[in-house]
Amino acid sequence: MKRLKETFTNSIKKISLAGFRFPMTVANLLAVASIIFRLIAIDEAPSVMLQKLMFTFVVGAVFGMVAQFAVERFHKLSEKRVLVYGGVLLLLAGYFLILLPAPEISAEITIRSLVAVFALVCMVLWIPPYKSEVNFNLVALVHFKSIFTSVLYSVVLSAGIAAIIGTIDILLFKVNNDLYAYTMTIIWVVFAPVYYLSLLPRFNSEFEADQSMIKHASSYPKFLDILVSNIAIPLISIYTLVLIAYFLKILFTLTWPSGQVGPMVLIYSIAGILIFVLSSLLENRFVLFYRKIFPKILIPIVIMQLISVGIRLNTYGVTESRYYIAIFGVFSIIVGVLLSFSSVSKNEWIALLAATFAIISIIPPVDAFTVSRRSQINRIQSILENEGMLIDGKIIKKEDASEYTKVETTNILYYLERSSSLEYIDWIPEDFKIYNDFKATFGFEPTYSIHKNGDQQYINVELDTQQPLPVSGYDVLLNTFVGRYMNEKEMKDLAFELNGKTYGLKVNRISNDEVRVSILDSSGTELVGTGLNEFAKGIVGETHVTKEALSPKEMSFDVIKNGYRLKIIFQNISYTSGRGSDSGTDYAIYVLFAASK
Repeated sequence: MKRLKETFTNSIKKISLAGFRFPMTVANLLAVASIIFRLIAIDEAPSVMLQKLMFTFVVGAVFGMVAQFAVERFHKLSEKRVLVYGGVLLLLAGYFLILLPAPEISAEITIRSLVAVFALVCMVLWIPPYKSEVNFNLVALVHFKSIFTSVLYSVVLSAGIAAIIGTIDILLFKVNNDLYAYTMTIIWVVFAPVYYLSLLPRFNSEFEADQSMIKHASSYPKFLDILVSNIAIPLISIYTLVLIAYFLKILFTLTWPSGQVGPMVLIYSIAGILIFVLSSLLENRFVLFYRKIFPKILIPIVIMQLISVGIRLNTYGVTESRYYIAIFGVFSIIVGVLLSFSSVSKNEWIALLAATFAIISIIPPVDAFTVSRRSQINRIQSILENEGMLIDGKIIKKEDASEYTKVETTNILYYLERSSSLEYIDWIPEDFKIYNDFKATFGFEPTYSIHKNGDQQYINVELDTQQPLPVSGYDVLLNTFVGRYMNEKEMKDLAFELNGKTYGLKVNRISNDEVRVSILDSSGTELVGTGLNEFAKGIVGETHVTKEALSPKEMSFDVIKNGYRLKIIFQNISYTSGRGSDSGTDYAIYVLFAASK
C-alpha cells in the first residue's frame, strides 16, 4: 500500500512539473478538452469556428513542445523564454488568421495542418541532439517508450473507470451516459499527452538529477530488444523478399502495377526506417546485418516504386496522394543513401529531412495542392481540346463525346470540386454548379467508370441531393438503410402512427441483392410492399459505366395496392457483382407512405 501511494504521489508530482515545463502545450490541451466538453454538453456537431479553434489548439500544443525543447537546447534562448513563447504565440495567431476566412475545414486545411504537425514533431526529435552530445537514437527511444507507457496507462485507466461507471449505473443509480465521454476526454486529451510529457527528461541539462532521469529513461527494455531483433526485423526481412520477388516478376512480365504498389512501399519504407532508428542502440548480429543491408535494398525498391508512380502521373496526372507517395519516395532514396555511408550516430538527419520535405509539401507554389490542381486542370483542358470541346477558351457542348472524355471529365471536375478548385478554371461559367449545370455545360450527364477487381465490379449510384424531393400526396416519410452484412437484429422494424392508427415499416433481406420493403397494419398484415432489386438493376444497368447524382425521378418508383400508396426513393445504391461473399447490393432509401383508406 505504501509503495502504491509513493508511485501515485510521484506520478502526480511528475505531471505537475510537466505542466510548468510545457505550459503552452498543457494550456492548449486544456482548451481542446474544454471545447469537447461543450460539444458533449450541447450534443451538437462542432461549428466551423469551434473546428478552427480546435485545429489551432492542437497545432499550438505541438508548437509548445518545440519551443520548450529549443529553450532547453540553446542557452541563449533559455534566458529569453518569454520572448520565445511570445514568438510562437504570434505564429499560432497567424495560423488562426489563415484559417479564419475559410468557409469550412476542408480536406486541404486538414492535410496541411497534419503535415505541419508532423514537421513540428520531427523538430521535437531533432532539436535536442543538434550539435550536442545527445544521441538522436536515444531521444527517439525515449519518446517511443514514453508514448507506449502513456498509452498503456491510459488504456488501463479508461477500462477501469468505464467499468466503475458501468457498475454504479447497474447496481446503485442511473448515470448520465455523457459521463463516459467526459472521462475519456480527460484521459485521452489531457492525461495521456501530459503523462507522456512528464516522462521526457531534459536532454540537454547538466544537472545530476536530470542526467539520472536521462539514464533511467534511455535504458533499452528487454521486451523492446526482443520485439525489434526477433520479431520486427525478421518480418520486415520477409516483406522485403516479397517486394523483391514482385519487382522481379514485373521485370520478366513487363507489366507495371496499377497503383497498389505505392502504398505498400510507403508502409515498408516508414516501418523500415523506424525499425532502423530503434535498432541503432542494439549490437546483436541480426540488428547489425539489418542495418548494413536495409538502406542498400531500400534504394532500388523505392526506385521501382517511383517508376510505377511516374507511369500513373503521366497517365492520370498529379493528385495529393500521388504527390505524397512520390515525395516520400525521393525522401526514402536520400535516407537510404545517407544511411549507407554514415554512422548511426548521424541519424538525426532523418528527422531534419522529414521536416524539410513536409514543409516543402505545404508551401506554394510547390505544395501538393497547387501542383495537383494545376496538373488536373491542364489534363482536363487537354482532354476537352482533343475532343474538340474546348476551343479558344470556350466550351462546346457535345452529347456524343467519347466514353473516355465523359468519364475523365466527370472524374477530374468532381475531384476539383471536392478540393474547392473549380474557381481556378477560367473557361467554366462563374456560377457553375457541378450537380446542376454539368449537362447544360458539357452536353452529357456525369459519367463514372465501374471499379473492377478481377471478376468483380463495383458500382455506386447516388441521389442528386441538390434537387427537391417530391413528397406531395403522401402522409409520412421514413428513412432506412439495408446493408448486405446486416443481420435480422440490426434491421429493426419502425412503428409510426397516422390518423390514430398504428403502422409498421418492415424491411427484410431476401438475398444478397433482394430486399423487400413492407408497410404493415397493427396486426402485422402487409398493406403494401415491394422488392427493390428489379428497379435497382435497371438503374445499375449492364454497361461498363454508370451515372451518379441521378434526379429523384430517376431514382424512385411507386407501388399502389388496395388503395395504399408506397413510394421508394433511393438515396444510394452500392452494388458488387460476382460470386464471392462480398457480392450483393446495399440500399439507402426514403420510404413515403399514404394511407388512402
